[in-house]
Amino acid sequence: MLQPVTLPGSLSAVLAALRPCFTAPTFRVFTALVAGLLAQPVGRTVCGMLVGAGLARVWHHARAHRFFSAARWCPRQVGLLLAEVIVTGLLVPGSAITVVVDDTLFRRRGRKVHAAGWFHDGSAAGQTKLGFGNNWVVVAIVVTLPFLSRPVAVPVLAALAVKGGASKPDLARELVDLLADHFPNHELHIVADAAYGCGAFCGLGDAMTMTTRAKANAVFHQPAPPRTGTRGRPRLKGQRIGTPGDIAATATDWKTVTVRRYGTTSIVRVTEVTCLWFGTWRTDPVRVILLRDTTSTGYDLALVTTDLTSPVEQIIARYAARWSIEVLFFDVKNLLGVGEARNRVRKAVERTVPFGLFCYSILILWYALHGHEHTDTTDRRANAPWYRSKSEPATLDMLTKLRRLIITARFLPTTPDQPQPKKSSKSSKPGP
Repeated sequence: MLQPVTLPGSLSAVLAALRPCFTAPTFRVFTALVAGLLAQPVGRTVCGMLVGAGLARVWHHARAHRFFSAARWCPRQVGLLLAEVIVTGLLVPGSAITVVVDDTLFRRRGRKVHAAGWFHDGSAAGQTKLGFGNNWVVVAIVVTLPFLSRPVAVPVLAALAVKGGASKPDLARELVDLLADHFPNHELHIVADAAYGCGAFCGLGDAMTMTTRAKANAVFHQPAPPRTGTRGRPRLKGQRIGTPGDIAATATDWKTVTVRRYGTTSIVRVTEVTCLWFGTWRTDPVRVILLRDTTSTGYDLALVTTDLTSPVEQIIARYAARWSIEVLFFDVKNLLGVGEARNRVRKAVERTVPFGLFCYSILILWYALHGHEHTDTTDRRANAPWYRSKSEPATLDMLTKLRRLIITARFLPTTPDQPQPKKSSKSSKPGP
């Protein structure tokens, strides 16, 4: 029988929601590796997770490797159940779900790594944005937490892009369709950058919308005119409107609005037109929203959305929330070490990165539901007085608090009274 790892009760409560996705032995390994990845400060390989869990001398390392390469569990099943926990615990009941989509590169080395290749890497230094590794399409749910002024992207699904296989927009459409099928009673608002403004997101349906940035050379048309009753195929599009630049040059109905984005409130001028983006989304009606500063001419940002009813301020704020997935990519790579595992076989490669993304989601869930206290930021400023303007916890603060709690639970004697976040943070402070 596997020796269980001692976990704090609050973390066990979050992990228990994912129990239906695993067999009993696999779930024990899953909980141990989650605790190990969250507790390990460096060297977040598969064996490093065992070290972080305190099981390096108890379990053989093959048990951890088999969890990724051979055990019976499906990352998409885990992701959908995790999405259900996020929607239930962090969103207002019955509210729409904002989903942000993007892809990122986890650098790897070696010719035998499954699906590794040369891909665009936006985080690469220099002008050549190219890197070798595994490219992942990630779908995350955007949540607004009461103790944070910024939106947070919580990852739930991921798909591995393979050279010669399905394109990244096609993979993203497959993932958001899974979410839509899983939440039939919710509206889904999808947000992505210009790379996903393509035909893969044509025909989303009534319960789903897509918002993206329009490229400068995108061409828009008037809606199709009514049928004339003459013979022949009816027209599918109307007169050519032109590019965003053409719309900005001829628009006369600019209005001033106040928008909240990127943590600040600003006053901008906007104009919009309802039309067709026929070359991309065919006959789906769209709104083109042009945004510019109050003192500038032309336009600064062009958005295209299939949401025909929401206020323009809400559309702009929704697109600005897309940046939260960039913060997510930075945090999972630099704080959690996702991608440091050196798996090479197909099934292990397809599972290890989603597992690391799930650990990030578990961290956010734990802190939002059990870990946050109003004194966290004050305590942080007291221990690091150079953070004079710090007003809310960062992801590193959340991880540090949970890491201390996991270590406290491991070394305290087993008692019915589980260690609490406040007690753990107090015990970790140096004495006078």
